[in-house]
Amino acid sequence: MDPYRILGVMPTASDDEIRSVYRSLLQRYAGNDEKIAEINSAYDQIMNMRRGSFEQSGASGFAEVRHLLQNGNYNDADGMLNAMQERTAEWYFLKGSVCYAKGWLNDAYSHFEQACRMEPYNQEYSSAFNHMKQSQSGYMRGNPNEPNLGGNAAGTRVCSVCDICNGLICADCCCECMGGDCIPCC
Repeated sequence: MDPYRILGVMPTASDDEIRSVYRSLLQRYAGNDEKIAEINSAYDQIMNMRRGSFEQSGASGFAEVRHLLQNGNYNDADGMLNAMQERTAEWYFLKGSVCYAKGWLNDAYSHFEQACRMEPYNQEYSSAFNHMKQSQSGYMRGNPNEPNLGGNAAGTRVCSVCDICNGLICADCCCECMGGDCIPCC
């Protein structure tokens, strides 16, 4: 249930308005333990969300998460995000960034997609999401379960001249160790 609906207040109500309504509801339902428990729970939930959004997920909280990401502290950034109550578009974008950095590409894709749904005109979110969509057509950079084989936008493998030469040199070394000679000039 929506805690604002339980108390009968709008999400834009001030803390003082919410406290006033809370106290009047407590007086009104005195003796009805079930209703009092529901009112207390709703009030606590609203106040925790507001404290969380101002103390942890406010601009300074998100700035701290960005700072942690820039310094490679992905676990700390993830921990801060998980402690936040409010899930804004910025939260989903930063969570996607953490997931991407950790190689959890499906989760990163989902979080970037949610951030774009919530704020479709944010260029930073759209850029990250478009990058993930393009990566899905071929090799996804950062996946710890696949070797880096190189590739083009269509996802097909592309070998450079250096790749071919390295392969031939390795083949020649193996052949010479076994008594043969793959490349007679070497």
